[in-house]
Amino acid sequence: MSEVIVTDANFEEEVLNAKEPVMVDFWATWCGPCRMLAPVVEELASDYAGKVKVCKLDTDQGPETSTKYRISSVPTILFFKNGQVVSQAVGLQSKSALQEKLDALI
Repeated sequence: MSEVIVTDANFEEEVLNAKEPVMVDFWATWCGPCRMLAPVVEELASDYAGKVKVCKLDTDQGPETSTKYRISSVPTILFFKNGQVVSQAVGLQSKSALQEKLDALI
């Protein structure tokens, strides 16, 4: 299973109304560290399939959502449970650091 692409239009449905915990990668096409993080996010989407929904939001395509959650630098990863932000990670993260946060969600 790969990550779900979210936008301002489907963020509420895909993230806030999700039954499972959600990890959202806020990224941008012009961001080098975001591109370095992308394969890690894809691996986590596979590793946690069925337990955590993994989403990606391009900040240029989702300006309202990015502003709402005060995303000032990318990559920023927000972790949601029951529609609420419970944790975040800013900047390039190791897979193990993200796994720790994901394990805390489940």
